[in-house]
Amino acid sequence: KGRTRRGAWEAAAAPGLLFSTRAHWAGPPEDAQRFQGHRRELVEILDAKTREKLCFLDKVEPHATIAEIKNLFTKTHPQWYPARQSLRLDPKGKSLKDEDVLQKLPVGTTATLYFRDLGAQISWVTVFLTEYAGPLFIYLLFYFRVPFIYGHKYDFTSSRHTVVHLACICHSFHYIKRLLETLFVHRFSHGTMPLRNIFKNCTYYWGFAAWMAYYINHPLYTPPTYGAQQVKLALAIFVICQLGNFSIHMALRDLRPAGSKTRKIPYPTKNPFTWLFLLVSCPNYTYEVGSWIGFAIMTQCLPVALFSLVGFTQMTIWAKGKHRSYLKEFRDYPPLRMPIIPFLL
Repeated sequence: KGRTRRGAWEAAAAPGLLFSTRAHWAGPPEDAQRFQGHRRELVEILDAKTREKLCFLDKVEPHATIAEIKNLFTKTHPQWYPARQSLRLDPKGKSLKDEDVLQKLPVGTTATLYFRDLGAQISWVTVFLTEYAGPLFIYLLFYFRVPFIYGHKYDFTSSRHTVVHLACICHSFHYIKRLLETLFVHRFSHGTMPLRNIFKNCTYYWGFAAWMAYYINHPLYTPPTYGAQQVKLALAIFVICQLGNFSIHMALRDLRPAGSKTRKIPYPTKNPFTWLFLLVSCPNYTYEVGSWIGFAIMTQCLPVALFSLVGFTQMTIWAKGKHRSYLKEFRDYPPLRMPIIPFLL
């Protein structure tokens, strides 16, 4: 029995076997657990573009996650902090998730991972706060007609049209709501995004805010064709859609515990605004588009209509992507749902 046990340990310690992801225990059962506890993995990280070896990690725990491997990689390359790293099994493949476990990946004796630099990162919260604070501030500059916008004659004057003041209230409410939701409601599955994206996003939000504000608050602005009736109808659409959008955000928040990346199928709640989940996968986008359509009808302003169209196009792309993810991840996903528009799209 002594020879058998000693032989088993010698086999386990044979070169390459101790670090193999496919090593099997052949000794006495009572020692199997102790053997597994001493196993370690080898991980090499190569540059996805040049195939240059960047790092070689030994004695990695088999149950280590990709997030833990990223932290180990950062110790040898501090310039690439974990949020900048994309690790994948194939140079052109998809990035591995931080929660993926090494021993569950299809790798051989030595796990080879390919690294891609995602560039400088910035937190989603910072991005959203910057995106939304800008339009709020910019619109108010035009509303109060600060100097050098419309000429000295109109400096700090006020429009005589009620719809102009109502539009300012609606626009400000929308972005204040977004800022508060960013701070207290939204839970992000990804902590960061590439820093370069903030310039593109801010150009879109800030630019359109300035464009529409210039015309709506212009001294020569004319009210909607159908007067008060058109404004009241548009205001009702705007308010209903804003309430719906907020209700969906709260329902999505309740699906994901704080600090978790858990994904579940969203279903309607007792709140009537969430019943749109019966027909679409992303009703928050549906309500968002509805809000801007209401704002466009209220102001009868072409830049607002164009902003609504561009926003609808982008949100449709996002909605289709999320819809595909739901279908792929959940076999029992409701078949009646469409991405953003009931029965159509």
